[in-house]
Amino acid sequence: MRRLTSTLSMGAVTTSLVLASLTIGGGVVPAAAASQSKAPSGLPAFYRVVSKLPSDKPGTVIRYQKIDTTKVDGTSYRIMYVSKNALGKPIAVTGTVIVPHTPAPRGGYKVVAWGHGTNGMAPQCAPSAHPDTTTTFTTVPFPDQLLTKNWEIVASDYEGEGTPGPLPYLVGVVAARNTLDIVRAAQHVRAFHASSTYAVWGHSEGGQTALFSLHIASSYAPTLHLVGVVAGAAPSQFNLVYTFLKTSQFRFYLFMAAAGMNAAYGNKAAPLTQVMTKSAEKLLPVLEEGCFTYLEKTLDVYSITGMVKGNPFTQPAWHKLIYENDPENFKTPSKVPLLMPQGGTDTQIPVASTKLLFTHFCSIGQDTERWIYPGQNHMGVVKYYMGDMVHWLTDRFHDDPSPDPYQPVGLSGVTTTRC
Repeated sequence: MRRLTSTLSMGAVTTSLVLASLTIGGGVVPAAAASQSKAPSGLPAFYRVVSKLPSDKPGTVIRYQKIDTTKVDGTSYRIMYVSKNALGKPIAVTGTVIVPHTPAPRGGYKVVAWGHGTNGMAPQCAPSAHPDTTTTFTTVPFPDQLLTKNWEIVASDYEGEGTPGPLPYLVGVVAARNTLDIVRAAQHVRAFHASSTYAVWGHSEGGQTALFSLHIASSYAPTLHLVGVVAGAAPSQFNLVYTFLKTSQFRFYLFMAAAGMNAAYGNKAAPLTQVMTKSAEKLLPVLEEGCFTYLEKTLDVYSITGMVKGNPFTQPAWHKLIYENDPENFKTPSKVPLLMPQGGTDTQIPVASTKLLFTHFCSIGQDTERWIYPGQNHMGVVKYYMGDMVHWLTDRFHDDPSPDPYQPVGLSGVTTTRC
């Protein structure tokens, strides 16, 4: 692997940028073959978009960059790599790789792929651009608990964050492809020492990412070895969630979902005129002006009646897209074990909806466990299930039998169900 290294100064952070001739799949792809344009507004030069991809092969590395951060007990990198969008077109996606300080075991580090939750839809919301931010939605929660197990962490920003937006919000197959492809990409950088054995963990929006990763892994990334999936507070039962959110402070999620599906599939397949008022359509540029807090403040002042033109479930085009992106409609099980943790007082994803999803997965033969932590909300639950999840993942990496007899101890009174 030949490397051409230069140094960039980004505020208080000095990084080493590797624009290299990378050995990819047995061939050499010169970095110079990919012409560059400007980075999305608000992002440093690393995020400049590749107008000509060095390869169409998912997982191809475009560039990577070491990040100086004291927030994790490991070495952090940004990475840009090739993935696919909803229509199957090759695209550039960015993300984060965190390598343990401890020596790599024979065969490389086992990998945990993190799927982040709802943090916005704009390029500047990319978690990899904010390595020192402690917001759970933005960064990997409690990364040291994974790194001390000698596991490598990879985390996709998803299409539309770090690269031109908006993000295809709640289009499950896109985030899943992006997540599986960063696992592949990590194997192509010698300094990462990544193995092909991995698990996927996501929460909230990332919970849907994890479920779709489970769903497509065997067909989309058959050379990787997936051992377990953790989907925390995953959105599903979209008809119930739609009704639930209409009167919730998080009703702006519905606006985001419509815009995200339109961004993914285009106006013909996802016509906004069928579901949005003209006033709502005028607000679309807001999605690229800021991230979660900005969107919450800017959009949630509008009533649902002023935003929604019609029930999307009654529109054939929208019904089709919603159906395709709802995990409740998976028809076949994966051989890989699934864990579904959630807080018992979740006000964003109804606990009743994940119970229905669990029941559905059991009915199709999916090996599933569900842990409900009493009194915990949507994101606060993560710190309580973290240690229990690490134990569960350890068993998966050891190929222990599943369903796992382990009883969670992160909080007293956890309700556990298995099938």
